[in-house]
Amino acid sequence: GTSDRWRRPSIENKSDLSIRIGHGYDIHRLAEGRELVIGGVLIPFEKGAEAHSDGDVIYHSVVDAILGALCLPDIGQLFPDNDPKWKGADSSLFMEEAYKRMIGRGYEIGNVDVTLILQLPKVGDIKPKMAENIAQLLRTPLNRINIK
Repeated sequence: GTSDRWRRPSIENKSDLSIRIGHGYDIHRLAEGRELVIGGVLIPFEKGAEAHSDGDVIYHSVVDAILGALCLPDIGQLFPDNDPKWKGADSSLFMEEAYKRMIGRGYEIGNVDVTLILQLPKVGDIKPKMAENIAQLLRTPLNRINIK
């Protein structure tokens, strides 16, 4: 028989696996006539993310990381881009849903480490606000959030 050592952990039982790590990423083309929202911050720029929702690449990445850690469907399956309900949606709604699912399974954020790849605009000055927004939505201390 298969030993307990190789048994797959159950997401319904937190004691099976006390630490989970998820990975998420998102990419959107920038297009004229759209607002640019990154990390919950509206950034003045001539282009914005081409997306069904607000296209917040940081929030989408964090949502997918949380869902992945919980072995749940990804953001596109939970909030399909062909559903008019999510047209132009504020991605903080997706963060709230990921948070509820995480807490509902007995988990909390250990840390969030985000890598943002963006040529323009420069966002160094607003990274602290992005981190604050993530910490607030995930109800976790700010010192657990890193954006680079």
